[in-house]
Amino acid sequence: MKILVAADGSRYTKRMLAYIAAHDEWLGAHHRYTVMTVVGPLPARATRVLDKQLVQGYFAEEADKVFKPIRAFFGKQGLSADFVTRIGAPGDTISQVAGDGKFDLVMMGSHGHGAIAGLVLGSVTSGVLARCDVPLLIVR
Repeated sequence: MKILVAADGSRYTKRMLAYIAAHDEWLGAHHRYTVMTVVGPLPARATRVLDKQLVQGYFAEEADKVFKPIRAFFGKQGLSADFVTRIGAPGDTISQVAGDGKFDLVMMGSHGHGAIAGLVLGSVTSGVLARCDVPLLIVR
């Protein structure tokens, strides 16, 4: 199974990783994992005045903060994964990558606010759920 793991480095990402570790069906070489994080864009006027390498370095640092513990987790579990960073709005970007990459499943952690709070507060998970044609496994 080709699985996209959407991660933001929060405690909800850690819960999702704990879920993977606790369920043997997610472990093993029969799954192909891609771990993805989405970094929010910088304001346009900031990118116009900053050096391109500085901006790219910022995005790489932000992604590495998310990926470092996940790489360690996957290594400890004996799992291999590709790591992908995208810049943009998380809900839209995760949905687009899931569809374009022909993934079988998207896994992500959620705050667990419920449907009403998600409508009022906005939620990346709600956005992915609304836009994504790929099955979604939400870990609370």
